[in-house]
Amino acid sequence: MKNSAEKVSVKVCLGTTCFVMGGGNLQELNEIIPKKYGNKVELSGVNCLGLCSINWEYSKAPYVKVDDDVVNEATVEKVLELVDKKLGIN
Repeated sequence: MKNSAEKVSVKVCLGTTCFVMGGGNLQELNEIIPKKYGNKVELSGVNCLGLCSINWEYSKAPYVKVDDDVVNEATVEKVLELVDKKLGIN
């Protein structure tokens, strides 16, 4: 759990593979995260996290990193659940 001064970092992969595999649906986070968490979460898009290239055949795109934790086959629900956990919200 984070202390109140620390922000949770959420990085959404915007690479082609992640976008094609459903990452476009993660754009909803742009509206949900500021409303739900205020300034406790820093949301950003990154050109590529490079995670699908590790094992392309078994890629679990789209990917999102929440702090140092990787969310594979990311959905809005999975990301929010992990952010809640990091912030100690039940």
